[in-house]
Amino acid sequence: MPRKVQSYDDYGSAVQQIILSTTDAEFLDQLIPVLKDATSTSRSSALTQNLSQYADDREVEIEKIGLTKHEEFLGSVNQLQNVRERTVALTADILELNQSIQASTEKLAEQKQALVNTRAVRENISDVSEALKESLKILHSVNNAHDLIRKKKYYGALKSLDDLQNEFLIPTIQNQYATQHRLADLIQKSIPASQKTISEAVMTDLNTWLYRIRETSQFLGEVAFYHTETRRLRQQERVQQNEFLDHFSLNSAIELVFDESEEFDVLDNDELQVDFTPLFEALHIHEALGQSDKFRAEYAATRRRQKELLLPSSICLTTDDEQSLSSLLEGIAGFAIIEKATMRRAPQLRTAIDVEELWDSMCSTAISLTSKALGDIHNAEVLVQIKGVFALFIQTMEGWGYSVSRLDDYLVTLFDKYAELLKRRFSEDFQEIVSTDDYMPMAINTREEYEKVANVSWFAQDQPIDELTNFLNQFYYFSNDYFQHPTKIDDTLRKADELLTEKVCKSLVERLSSQYPGQIVQILTNLEHFETACQELEQLLIRARSSGSAGGPLTLAATEQFREHKKTAEKRIFELVNSKIDDLMETAEYDWMAHIPPPEPSNYIQTLTTYLSNIMSTTLLGLPREIKELIYFDALSHAASKILALPLSPDVKKINPNGVVALAQDVQHLTNFVDDLENGFMLRSNLDELEQTIQLLQSENTDEFFDASTRNKKYGRVDAMNGPILLEKLTQQISSTGPTSQRFANFSSNLSSRFGSNK
Repeated sequence: MPRKVQSYDDYGSAVQQIILSTTDAEFLDQLIPVLKDATSTSRSSALTQNLSQYADDREVEIEKIGLTKHEEFLGSVNQLQNVRERTVALTADILELNQSIQASTEKLAEQKQALVNTRAVRENISDVSEALKESLKILHSVNNAHDLIRKKKYYGALKSLDDLQNEFLIPTIQNQYATQHRLADLIQKSIPASQKTISEAVMTDLNTWLYRIRETSQFLGEVAFYHTETRRLRQQERVQQNEFLDHFSLNSAIELVFDESEEFDVLDNDELQVDFTPLFEALHIHEALGQSDKFRAEYAATRRRQKELLLPSSICLTTDDEQSLSSLLEGIAGFAIIEKATMRRAPQLRTAIDVEELWDSMCSTAISLTSKALGDIHNAEVLVQIKGVFALFIQTMEGWGYSVSRLDDYLVTLFDKYAELLKRRFSEDFQEIVSTDDYMPMAINTREEYEKVANVSWFAQDQPIDELTNFLNQFYYFSNDYFQHPTKIDDTLRKADELLTEKVCKSLVERLSSQYPGQIVQILTNLEHFETACQELEQLLIRARSSGSAGGPLTLAATEQFREHKKTAEKRIFELVNSKIDDLMETAEYDWMAHIPPPEPSNYIQTLTTYLSNIMSTTLLGLPREIKELIYFDALSHAASKILALPLSPDVKKINPNGVVALAQDVQHLTNFVDDLENGFMLRSNLDELEQTIQLLQSENTDEFFDASTRNKKYGRVDAMNGPILLEKLTQQISSTGPTSQRFANFSSNLSSRFGSNK
């Protein structure tokens, strides 16, 4: 610890102490502080003056002594002279020492200042080093993000920028004293530009992917068509082995189960692989950037433009190139499959409405282009090929969940065109036969020629052909024209019948397994149209064949098939409606021992009447009136039997009056619904058994049921076996424990009826 520097207010006393020192060491100890003080306080002159004053006082004193004591005085003078000499020498030493001390002090001060400066520099260097380290971390993160962009690792780059903001930039910017504040602010301002770079890079990759997808759409459709045709052939083989499978069409649940072992993914196979990674990455990046809506709109616009580029301005139905119908439908199929696959993989990107809108637009364009090109078609065989392409297209896209009702309707148009071409071809053939006939008797030279004539004409012998011996080498009184005319008619009939039965009819019937009543109604409408067309074609061919030359009746086997399958379609509608009724009945819950009657009809019965009303006024609206009445009749009969089965269930042990009231309310609600229908008085008969059963359960004299005459008069529709069962369950006991006693009795009944009892 440094000694405290002593300060002096008066050098007079200090000089006295210096002079009175007894030793040299003490003298120096007293003198040096005084000199330092005089030097540091710039009072050297005051010290010199005090020393001089002390010397003058001593001289005066010495002179006074010298006058009295001369010898002593001389001795003292000599001593004083010595002292003075020593003092002068000592003063010189002191001055030299003072200069030396002052020089040392200045050097020490310089060294101290240098040390202070060195420490400041070291601290600055340390601060700069830390600042550089932090800056390098920031710059390294920035460079890492750009490296990831160059490597096409866009999400990693975006994550790197996000981490950079959260860990470095934002905390640094919020700290205004941070050394990297300016750098952080500069980089923070560049973040949006980097994010835009990532967005543009990922969109570039996506556009490349979309271009490749557009280029491969037709090939994808070709692969899908091939797969559908392969499935169809496998299904035909299974039908040949088991005729029962003929009831199940392609894309039905049964066919799909049988085909499970034949795994084939049209999007990932040996011929074609569609990788959705660029799409998912672009979607993920834009979601992270908060630009999902913008990306969705841009993607939808791009797909619409690609759809327009996919569809040509015209097609040729007789070629097999890029302008052919097959190429068009393959391209549409590939495009639609990509859309459906995208919707399933990323529903937030493509909604069902977006996909169906594009599908409807492409179907409309395909139908329009085909209709324009049909004007150049004069060969019925070409129409058969066109129909085959459309049928393959319909079955393929139906398997992907698309609505094909418009395409089904267009098959009717193709058939009308086919019938028109058949009529035209027959007319041309007939004119050709007439114009080339020589009107000479026809000669028959072989048994085969005779059989052909006999099969198509009224001419016949009384004896069997095998017993005839004189029919050869004969001339008959009709010309060659007579024979060729009905032969052409029969050939036309055979081809038309084959097309209708093997192509059109089978294509419609294959879709009768649909679970949607609307599709069944559409198929039923098409079947009616085709049946009418077949009848018209039969009349056309009958008029074309001379009544006198006809060898037999002209009928199309397809006519009867269409008529039979109409009944199948109607039956299928009944099944679907009744299936829905069964589903609703499974939700019925009655508390047969309720302590209070319910305030309103059950939810299931209200839903049931609403369903019947809605389906009749919407989906089934276009059906003929008689069919709709039959559907109502069958549905009400089915519902009545299901409702009556609820209290008859073995799980229902007892029924009190409140339980009867609950059932009565539901029956009354259903009755009111039927009364409001057109021809409700006819449909009401389906509910007679239900109503009479309610009357029996609410009767004060239930014994009347056991009197045959009274029962036939009042309860004639109540089953003689069911009545006693219900009356045995009837009790007047009303539970006070609320609805918990048999809350799930009806639910248990439904389970028993569906899965069987344990007995």
